[in-house]
Amino acid sequence: MARITMRQAITDALREEMLRDENVFIMGEEVGVWGGTYAVTRGFYDEFGPRRVRDTPISEMVIGGAAVGAAMNGLRPVAEFMTINFAFVAFDAIVNHAAKLRYMFGGQMKIPLVFRAPGGGGRQLGATHSHTPDVIFAHFPGLKVVSPATPYDAKGLMKTAIRSDDPVLFIEHATLYQIRGEVPTEEYTVPIGVSDVKREGSDVTIVAYAQGLQVALEAAAELAQEGIEAEVVDLRTLRPLDMGPVVASFKKTFKAVVVEEGHRSYGIGAEVAARLQEEAFDYLDAPIKRVAQLEVPLPYSRELEQSALINKDRVIAAVKEIL
Repeated sequence: MARITMRQAITDALREEMLRDENVFIMGEEVGVWGGTYAVTRGFYDEFGPRRVRDTPISEMVIGGAAVGAAMNGLRPVAEFMTINFAFVAFDAIVNHAAKLRYMFGGQMKIPLVFRAPGGGGRQLGATHSHTPDVIFAHFPGLKVVSPATPYDAKGLMKTAIRSDDPVLFIEHATLYQIRGEVPTEEYTVPIGVSDVKREGSDVTIVAYAQGLQVALEAAAELAQEGIEAEVVDLRTLRPLDMGPVVASFKKTFKAVVVEEGHRSYGIGAEVAARLQEEAFDYLDAPIKRVAQLEVPLPYSRELEQSALINKDRVIAAVKEIL
């Protein structure tokens, strides 16, 4: 085991997959000479050359469309959007082409394509560069959407995504690149579409993912000091959504809080809450609470931005309310 950052975990996954399969290549704005906005691909241009590490024009529609075309013709592109906010420009390529072409053509071609995109708030990037639109992309069948919260999951899910014959949107929360965690030095993968219990507990179930998982674990640790044991389930994948561990935990605790950085209305939490009442209604002892970002464009001011984002105090308050 090595204790590394999430940035390093993603870098290692990309490098290992490029060494394993010569059809894997990287494309995006400043991914080559510059090494990527968050330095994930630093050194790749010198190691693999301009054929496999391609700096693109400043056009997300070009990145999305070219990546789909490359995947249709047998390559395995990893296309980086500098931020998920810019993925809106490539929306047609992602949801109308990548997500649907294999189905529309009866499986005559595969779309082995990964879109990488840093997302989320908390870095003072202003309202138009701080979106958490994960649920928008997860709405569309044909597109897998993953959002890891730990270095272990980031590396394992990235390797699985690159090997997938279907398109994957791989969302990396911009505030998590520096977190550290244990990652095996030997080869491993993490399956897409499988949730994971990150902390055992008996009093309440907290469901989260990405930055929300870190907040949930902080809240659970503080609650434990008061004798409240929270079980924390990490979704990891938003489509396909694995409710198995969530339902199993809920049947044990009878109460749930769902934590997400996206907006509360029409969000991931709404979907999880709806499925819980559909699949485990008889175990419901209290209303399912949702903790989400306040429904405002995120301010640039650090104090105002932080006040709008999720935090452990809001999670603790939600847990105590239903207890």
